[in-house]
Amino acid sequence: MSAVAAHTGVTNPPNPTCVKNLEERIKPDQLKEALTEIFSEYGNVIELVAKTNLKAKGQAFVVFDETEAAERAIKEIQGFELFDKSMLLDYARTKSDATVQREGSAEDFEVHRRRRLAEKERKQAYEAAEAQKKLKRPAGGAPPEAGSARPVKASRGAGLKSSNPAAGAVIPEEYLPPNKILFVQNLPEDYGVDGLTAIFGRFEGFREVRMVPGRRGIAFVEYEAEAGAISAKENTAGMALGEEGKVVKVVYQRQ
Repeated sequence: MSAVAAHTGVTNPPNPTCVKNLEERIKPDQLKEALTEIFSEYGNVIELVAKTNLKAKGQAFVVFDETEAAERAIKEIQGFELFDKSMLLDYARTKSDATVQREGSAEDFEVHRRRRLAEKERKQAYEAAEAQKKLKRPAGGAPPEAGSARPVKASRGAGLKSSNPAAGAVIPEEYLPPNKILFVQNLPEDYGVDGLTAIFGRFEGFREVRMVPGRRGIAFVEYEAEAGAISAKENTAGMALGEEGKVVKVVYQRQ
């Protein structure tokens, strides 16, 4: 699923319905149960995903088996209060996995899955590069005058979630929860798919290695299940590769 798109009166809109401004403190199972009860009044719901990661909390995606049901739901539920917050509805930019599986072939679904993963991986690669730039950039954008400032003491609990809801804290990569895709960084430039497959293919459920076009030194490794990714991460994080002995960083993909 992806972010919401502005509705422009298209006669044949994408099937998924994006629901925003949901109460973030409600547990996912409770939220899904409430949304299912509401949206089932408008048609057959074949998939409902409630987002739980920090960046997408307060959002859900509802997939009907007919676009007409989505149209009716958006028109009639718009602004409806759920847990004391008014829901905001619109069409999603892309079709859901369930919709592609139902309407297309296995090949169509694989193309859709790879496109979705590639977009997510490009985004994470960009964020990682921006984070590295910030680490190298002097605070305030300019060097301090000689003798005019004392060293700045690191703030306690840096990287942890702030009690200030406006802070927009993001979990550091090292503390991301396990999932079946690994994000591998600081690779030697001469390491490609074959070299990484030889390393990561030793672990159970290995599926594939994906390089990111235009980005050197990084790759994504996917397994069939979390167990394989956990084992691979534990056994490869911090290993040295290449003639220069570059220490590889292995973390879980940000969801």
